[in-house]
Amino acid sequence: MIENILWLALGLLVAASIIPRENKLKLTAAGAGWVFFSVHWALQWRYYADTGDYVNVVLTIFTAVICVFIGYVLVRRDKRILRDVNGVNITDSLLMATTAAAIGGISYFAFSEIQAMNTWIISTVADQTIWVASLFGVTISRLDWNLVAVNGYKVEIILACTAIESIALFTGIIASTNAPLRRQVSAFLVSVPVIYGLNLIRNVFVVDAYGMTWFGDPEMSFYIAHTVIAKIGSLIALFLIAYAVMKILPEIVDMIDGILNLFGGIFKNAG
Repeated sequence: MIENILWLALGLLVAASIIPRENKLKLTAAGAGWVFFSVHWALQWRYYADTGDYVNVVLTIFTAVICVFIGYVLVRRDKRILRDVNGVNITDSLLMATTAAAIGGISYFAFSEIQAMNTWIISTVADQTIWVASLFGVTISRLDWNLVAVNGYKVEIILACTAIESIALFTGIIASTNAPLRRQVSAFLVSVPVIYGLNLIRNVFVVDAYGMTWFGDPEMSFYIAHTVIAKIGSLIALFLIAYAVMKILPEIVDMIDGILNLFGGIFKNAG
């Protein structure tokens, strides 16, 4: 059921991205896509609650609320809301976000939900992690298609270890901009390949720190390497990459301004 709702949402978002602007079905399809997308996220909280990941429980519920709100605004087509604010057209911003969600969603969920693609990307990242490790003089053994080891300590490579979430996000946002191809390609090159390469280095660091017990016992070494150092490093890298992308594609800033103006106007009117 959840998978059907997801693919229905993505199908509607893709359709909304393709339908010409002058066709009234465009906003309807976009709004319906966002509403079904909200249902998908609303159904995810129980999984995270069962695993004790309460941060993601809050995030999935928050995402569901945002999606249903955007869907409601687009379906209603209220001109008091979908207007120009400070020179930024809110409708254009929401349609750009729709295209970004369609492309990014397809890019991520294809690897998340289709088993053959999931296995391929994880296996590929495991292979390339071993290759990058060899460049740094680190020996990582391959035990299975998704299992590697250092010094006898095994680490499973999962989808989160491929950086596909960040890659899909940047791919969707970059492709959604109405910018010349040259600038889109430049933004892609300073983001996606860099994210992928840095993620391989991150994997090598975490696996080696765990296997060689850099920070005490193996469990503590994995926690410090993976949850503390690698997490902080990833956030800093993503911030710098996002800054570079927005310098190349200021259209992204306009999209963000439009969405912020939308919510700002709603809260202002409510007050």
